Amino acid sequence: MRVVEFWCTILVLFALLINGKAEVYIVTMVGEPVISYTGGIPGFEATAVESDETLDSTSQLVTSYAQHLEQKHDMLLDSLFDRGTYKKLYSYKHLINGFAVHISPEQAETLRRTPDVKSVERDWKVRRLTTHTPQFLGLPTGVWPTGGGFDRAGEDIIIGFVDSGIFPRHPSFGSHNADPYGPLPKYRGKCEVDPDTKREFCNGKIIGAQHFAKAAIAAGAFNPSIDFASPMDGDGHGSHTAAIAAGNNGIPVRIHGHEFGKASGMAPRARIAVYKALYRLFGGFIADVVAAIDQAVHDGVDILSLSVGPNSPPATTMTTYLNPFDATLLGAVKAGVFVVQAAGNGGPFPKTLVSYSPWITSVAAAIDDRRYKNHLFLGNGKILPGIGLSPCTHPNQTYTLVAANDVLLDSSVMKYSPSDCQRPEVLNKNLVEGNILLCGYSFNFVVGTASIKKVSETAKSLGAIGFVLAVENVSPGTKFDPVPVGIPGILITDVTKSMDLIDYYNTSTPRDWTGRVKSFKGTGSIGNGLEPILHKSAPQVALFSARGPNIKDFRFQDADLLKPDILAPGSLIWAAWSPNGTDEPNYVGEGFAMISGTSMAAPHIAGIAALVKQKHPHWSPAAIKSALMTTSTNLDRAGRPLQAQQYSETEAMKLVTATPFDYGSGHVNPRAALDPGLIFDAGYEDYLGFLCTTPGIDVHEIRNYTNTPCNYSMGHPSNLNTPSITVSHLVKTQTVTRRVTNVAEEETYVITARMQPAISIEANPPAMTLRPGASRKFTVSLTVRSVTGTYSFGEILMKGSRGHKVRIPVVAMGYWR
Repeated sequence: MRVVEFWCTILVLFALLINGKAEVYIVTMVGEPVISYTGGIPGFEATAVESDETLDSTSQLVTSYAQHLEQKHDMLLDSLFDRGTYKKLYSYKHLINGFAVHISPEQAETLRRTPDVKSVERDWKVRRLTTHTPQFLGLPTGVWPTGGGFDRAGEDIIIGFVDSGIFPRHPSFGSHNADPYGPLPKYRGKCEVDPDTKREFCNGKIIGAQHFAKAAIAAGAFNPSIDFASPMDGDGHGSHTAAIAAGNNGIPVRIHGHEFGKASGMAPRARIAVYKALYRLFGGFIADVVAAIDQAVHDGVDILSLSVGPNSPPATTMTTYLNPFDATLLGAVKAGVFVVQAAGNGGPFPKTLVSYSPWITSVAAAIDDRRYKNHLFLGNGKILPGIGLSPCTHPNQTYTLVAANDVLLDSSVMKYSPSDCQRPEVLNKNLVEGNILLCGYSFNFVVGTASIKKVSETAKSLGAIGFVLAVENVSPGTKFDPVPVGIPGILITDVTKSMDLIDYYNTSTPRDWTGRVKSFKGTGSIGNGLEPILHKSAPQVALFSARGPNIKDFRFQDADLLKPDILAPGSLIWAAWSPNGTDEPNYVGEGFAMISGTSMAAPHIAGIAALVKQKHPHWSPAAIKSALMTTSTNLDRAGRPLQAQQYSETEAMKLVTATPFDYGSGHVNPRAALDPGLIFDAGYEDYLGFLCTTPGIDVHEIRNYTNTPCNYSMGHPSNLNTPSITVSHLVKTQTVTRRVTNVAEEETYVITARMQPAISIEANPPAMTLRPGASRKFTVSLTVRSVTGTYSFGEILMKGSRGHKVRIPVVAMGYWR
């Protein structure tokens, strides 16, 4: 069978070479997908779901209509093109109606002119956007007990991960030490078998595992020897994100013989469903990602965790909210799936978000309270700070310092950049043994061709007591993370401190007239860097975390919608790693890794959302999002306003007072999210109203992606019932409407509003009493007092008589006209 497929592929490629360079295109069709089909085609009854209603993909109605759509895709292609001149990769049937096809640009143009075709878009790429955090977030004492303890936290909630796969034999995903996982009839996904070991990827904890690579293969980017044609994680990223959200509790994090604590997911009893669509060297393709999302919703996941985002705003569609990716996620939310996405790692610069739409929960990354520091003690009494997750040298003992450049076996090896200490064979073991090896942190470390792990291995193989890496110049945007090593080692990141070290070494190292060292006289010792220091100045917004304002189109015009939505830990996160993973050179072959990114923040929210859904199984995705946002905090542990890492004029890192463009509503507070008091609910029609009132969006484009005409309006996109208010172009006075629903006992709320002086704010009514389940509208009026050319920030605070506090951020920029 595989031989036949191989020759068919060769014939297709040959035909495409004749017609012009083939590419993957995503095509959307006239006709509603399963999720919004209301009937009308003879022989096929309606399959549409109400807003936030779970899709029953097992019903005969759904199956037969889905087959009907796929047949229409095949018939269209067969009627337009000769067999062998194209290759259909996927049919999208459940959330959008369309397909992905590998064709020439000329064939794509033919499709564009076909009456039944709505849009033809060339596929585009996406990228990957990562122990202590359960304690930092208060889960063991404040949240897990309410759900029956950690061994029941997230029970029967399924989190789908569209990522780089999973390493199924990791203890974070084991099922043998837990109570047996029973069957979950609501989940209909499948488990692929590892082609090498013939073992299933699933074990009860991992409930589904599939991979999607047809677009990557068609684009010639897929390499089966390193990318694995299976759900196996060839990167490490997918295992890491799955473990953060739903990894088992109490897994010892051991690396180089030291235990760095015990790891746990946010919802350790939740099930994991794997949809691999990201790969090590190239990231992924939207056509594969959309297929993975479509399949995940069909299979019955409750939550989708996406640590993936586009490389840039879509250039073919005018608006950021309307493209096959965001439209598919809108369908997922309509089917009742809570979607969480990493905000992006383009910070600290404004408008760097890659997660735009109101139906998605976009997560920014915070630094938590744990810091790792170490010190180098020099023979002249100076103490130089640095980072290094390493043991100390022998107490009360100093060691000779020897620089790599001074212990070369042969001067001709300079071409290998010996100061990097990546190649032990070019250094003289007799001179290094028993001493501390000094190495230079070059640009090779920034681009990943050199690693601290390799420095450690070099020093160890030469018999060094330890090593020092000195940074002599810093490239803008370089971030230094502590790396665990098995021998004493330290990275001096401050250039001035590196100069202190170099000066001391040079003045204490006598040389002959040729520059050759006569004797090594400099001494030093390395401190213990294994124990973290806990800071009260946490959380802070991480330097790399993408910032708002949100944009509504590829011209980077500001949107009337606040993004990111929420802040969660995303810096120096310990979690599971795939031993196959080569993405992080410092963790090759390891079972755990400590890495940073909004990729790590998103699964924190996915796991906490699983705990909220466990307690409130019938809440809509918008209700869960609201509970997380309105209970978040904009203060740090010391009770001061949150701060954000930012660049100073000298490109060094500084701290500034953070704004909602950095953190959205604030830092997640899981305990409060379980009992928010009030929620701001919204559904599919509300999101359509938001699209239809956003200026500049073509109504035909909205219909192309939603199969719905614009007969529903909310006056202004700022009126979308989100737990935040944003007016990007405020002229004179604008009144915004919100609707809250009481999800607790009867309570009276007092509403107060405050804003920076350039804009006045007033909320009406000033108080309201709501019975259980009751909804009530209130208005917020914003008036321009002075035009500053910058955004003004404020908040609405609703204080309940039973102790609930509901807070939403307000963002506006005033104009005279």
